[in-house]
Amino acid sequence: MHGVSSSSSYTVDTELDKRRPLERLGDAVRRWRKLLLLVGLPTALLAFYLFAIASDQYESEAHFIVRASSESPSVGSGLGQILSLTGGLSPAQAESMSVSDYLSSHDAVGALRASAALVERFRRPEADPLSRLASDQPTAEALLRYYRRHVDVAFDSQTGITTLRVRTFRPEDSLVIITRLLALGEKRVNALNRRAYDDMLAVSRRQLVEAEEAVAKAQARMTRFRQGRRNFDPPASGEAQIRLVSNLTASLAAARAQLASMAGAVAPSSPQYVAMAARVRALEAQVGAQSGRLAGNGRTMASDLGAYEELRLRQDFAAKRYAASAAAVEKAREQAQKQQLFVVRVVEPNLAQKPLYPKRWTILATVFCGLLLLYGIGWLIAAGVKEHAA
Repeated sequence: MHGVSSSSSYTVDTELDKRRPLERLGDAVRRWRKLLLLVGLPTALLAFYLFAIASDQYESEAHFIVRASSESPSVGSGLGQILSLTGGLSPAQAESMSVSDYLSSHDAVGALRASAALVERFRRPEADPLSRLASDQPTAEALLRYYRRHVDVAFDSQTGITTLRVRTFRPEDSLVIITRLLALGEKRVNALNRRAYDDMLAVSRRQLVEAEEAVAKAQARMTRFRQGRRNFDPPASGEAQIRLVSNLTASLAAARAQLASMAGAVAPSSPQYVAMAARVRALEAQVGAQSGRLAGNGRTMASDLGAYEELRLRQDFAAKRYAASAAAVEKAREQAQKQQLFVVRVVEPNLAQKPLYPKRWTILATVFCGLLLLYGIGWLIAAGVKEHAA
């Protein structure tokens, strides 16, 4: 009887020993079921997706800077630092920011969609359903949202360098897109150059056109004046008239002197005296007529010369204005050429050798710690509520 009892007791103890680990495991599961449900299960599902489903993504990176033609590298960087301290940006840095904004805009996405098959590159067969672009005919807004998740454009105001990063499911796709983006950036800078060049020259060119019109009008007025007066060179004609009047006056003075000398020697009725007196009267008439033509009332050579001098003054002023406007155009052209912007590639785009995304362990650890933190906060709140209720 004693032997039978010992055997039965051993069997019961063995069964209890076998059942205790299962019971302890069940107790542990019941005790930590909320933790397993709220933290362990989501983490396990995320790990399954990351390591079994999520597609590899390859990143290409490039750096570039926008610089003016007249800006040296050392001076540009120092100026950028000074302006950054004072809250301002140099023109080149401002254009760099505009280029960075353009590369993240609808315009850049539309250009890539048309020229680089952007939608097809974001919908590769090897991409998992959660990572790839959802539709093969996405709206512009949906494509822009997806594009901004995979293309990062960062401008550093301290250095003026713009960093460009592109992630796709094939290394060749990333390289093609980033190369095309750099080309779009250079095209954008060239467009800004053309617009700035035209804007800087617009005012001076308009002034040059106005000066040309003024010169043409002055020349036309001068031509009409000469045709109306039938006098090509009024100053020369005036000088000739002055010489004529002077000669006639001298001849008149000589004739008067000769007539005066004859008055005491011959009779006034003598033919010599009468002829000389007639000569004096004729010379007096000529001097009066020619002097009146030179500077009398009405239309005279003096008035013609005054009008001519006014026209010539206006013509000279128009010519000087034209010369100044032409010089201003040339100066503006030189200044615009000095301020031309161009893209300098600091780091050329690379062909990725291995996938950098998704960062599986980083994502998994971050989610696990976040869920654990939320669970701990919820547990503390629940414990506090129970304690107050008790």
